[in-house]
Amino acid sequence: MTLDFTVLKTTASGGRRARLGLPHQTVETPVFMPVGTAGTVKAVAQDIVESLGAEIILGNTYHLYLRPGHEAIRRMGGLHRFISWPRALLTDSGGFQVFSLSGLRKVTDEGVRFRSHLDGSSHFFTPEHSMDVQIALGADICMAFDECTEYPADRQRAQESLRLTMAWARRSLDQMRAHGKEVVWRDQFEGRTQSLFGIVQGGTYADLRRESAERLVEMDFDGYAIGGLSVGEPRNLTLDMIAEVLPLLPPGKPRYVMGVGYPDEIEQYARMGVDMMDCVLPTRAARHGLLFTSEGRLNIKNKRYAEDQGPPDPACTCMVCRRYSRAYLRHLMQCGEALSGTLNTIHNLAYYLGIMERVRKSLASAE
Repeated sequence: MTLDFTVLKTTASGGRRARLGLPHQTVETPVFMPVGTAGTVKAVAQDIVESLGAEIILGNTYHLYLRPGHEAIRRMGGLHRFISWPRALLTDSGGFQVFSLSGLRKVTDEGVRFRSHLDGSSHFFTPEHSMDVQIALGADICMAFDECTEYPADRQRAQESLRLTMAWARRSLDQMRAHGKEVVWRDQFEGRTQSLFGIVQGGTYADLRRESAERLVEMDFDGYAIGGLSVGEPRNLTLDMIAEVLPLLPPGKPRYVMGVGYPDEIEQYARMGVDMMDCVLPTRAARHGLLFTSEGRLNIKNKRYAEDQGPPDPACTCMVCRRYSRAYLRHLMQCGEALSGTLNTIHNLAYYLGIMERVRKSLASAE
């Protein structure tokens, strides 16, 4: 048994209120997943992430493979135990990180040869190796190894990327089915095994996106992701590609759009029928002083907040907005205090998670 996905309500616009049963957590969807690249949601301790209501976070296969190493994590009982996170975990395949290395990589049919951004050492990722790393990490949800298309990409480039992604999807699935039960912390999984999602690619070409989705559905993955978006394309194209793919994905399986987005975007996609989303934006923006609020985006570094004793967001009830002023948060930024990134991140995560909570309630009560 892998995941258990139950659709509780579907609206006329396609939005779904659902429940995703995973080995470590039952996740209420639609859900926003904070990104924990190297085994941490940057600047925030795990107990605080829990208190904000996050039921699932992400780990990054590429970064964890490089350090401390997946075998070391396996020996320590898996990623959940290593980072002291009791709830659900999703690991990406490493494909996007390898894609972002640009000149440091060489792609072949077999896999991707790349040089570490840390020390220049040479490594080779294949679909089978990506699965082996994710199996060792012990994530509740693993992702098939894919080849991400940059924007803009001509049709020939997108077709070649799609060819590789489809071949690698089959190899990822075969490897997971053959070895996905070979974990040493089976007691954590309560009779369930790790799940594997396929990733729809095809650039900004609607017919290639449809082809990718249809072929992945034939392979029968546990869930389906739409990848290769938010790589520089206009928002209307992102929306078009999502709209093309969603109707082709099985209604009884979770749908995940990777790497999105701004607050209004994640709400819009959820109301279209996307069940899962993730993005580094709320945490990355926080470290640079950008706060997302009910009144719009707020650059806390702005001089106008130097003596502003109001909360960051008057409509927010997070622990930061209940206690601290805009003036104090600006002061921390100006001084370069580490606490600045922590408090800003807590607020932004609370804001994003709050959006999804409101959307879930709205979908549940919709006529």
